[in-house]
Amino acid sequence: MRVRPTRVRRLRIRKAVGNAALVGAVLTVGLVYVALEKTVTLVVDGRPQAVRTLSASVGDLLDSSGIVLEHGDVVVPPEATPLADGMTVMVDTGIDHPVATGPADVGVWVVEGADGPSVKLAAQSSETWFSADRSLGPSRTTAVTVVVLGKDHDVVTNAATVRELLSAMGIAPDERDRVLPPPSTPLQPGLRVRYTDIEVRVRDVGVPIPFTTSTTWTERLAPGQTQVVRPGVTGLAVESYRLRIVDGELVSRVLLGRRVVSPARSQRLVRGLRDTGSHGTQAGEATWYHAPGGGLTAAHPWLPFGTVVRVTNVANGESVQVVIDDRGPFGGRIIDLSPEAFDAITGNLSQGICQVRLSW
Repeated sequence: MRVRPTRVRRLRIRKAVGNAALVGAVLTVGLVYVALEKTVTLVVDGRPQAVRTLSASVGDLLDSSGIVLEHGDVVVPPEATPLADGMTVMVDTGIDHPVATGPADVGVWVVEGADGPSVKLAAQSSETWFSADRSLGPSRTTAVTVVVLGKDHDVVTNAATVRELLSAMGIAPDERDRVLPPPSTPLQPGLRVRYTDIEVRVRDVGVPIPFTTSTTWTERLAPGQTQVVRPGVTGLAVESYRLRIVDGELVSRVLLGRRVVSPARSQRLVRGLRDTGSHGTQAGEATWYHAPGGGLTAAHPWLPFGTVVRVTNVANGESVQVVIDDRGPFGGRIIDLSPEAFDAITGNLSQGICQVRLSW
């Protein structure tokens, strides 16, 4: 037999259902609030504070905290950056503003500045940032020194490792680069990170090949007269070098090979030997020099080019015939001989000077 509830009982049931619904709604709102609430560290001119907020972005956080930015103020990360739990937001209104060098959209950032409050703040012990009853754990902000291209950069970063720090600075080391300490090293306050950029290139350099000159002598031409039988042509070679560049400076260059693109073509000359009919002699000192044409040639201050001169060593009587094809000497000596000619009358190039008699 079904018993109909009394009116009082029905009221009690309705009240219990209503209370249960209210509790459910409150719990739902509380869970949403907990899900949206974030704990961030807000640093304004070196004064940190722990902030619990429902703000969605850095700009909303500043608005809710009553911070009005003026021209020249610096905020890191930028105002449009979405807030995340555990994020550090730094506001610097000092004269020497830090410069953000790391991308904010990946959650890791770097601020450069040697004297601003941001660096001083990061150098402080994290234990002094919060009171014991509101401790929210250590801050992720660290002050370190990064050496790039030989220059020191004092930076503040929320990166956890050397690798994250370099990535935030836009540096992606390859297998040749050197990073000390290694990229996996955790960042510690005061750590000195050195990044050395090493690049190896192969460069081709064009090198001219000078042409040589060969000379023949003939009586068909007057002494001193020269005829170009075939003009010389400069050639071209390509030399390949391996270059090692460290921090933008060339430190070594190694020749890998050389190939001839176009060979040089020698120049051919014909010079006159015919005697002019005038003869003479001269005595004095002779020396030797690196003659341009080589062979039995010599330089004389005034004898016509092509003149055949007999040079006799006064000390031993040895003689040699040379052809004048150059000018000199001009310091008191009477003739400069090619090494071959000087050796023919002395047998010793180290002697340097000898007394000679010239006849032509």
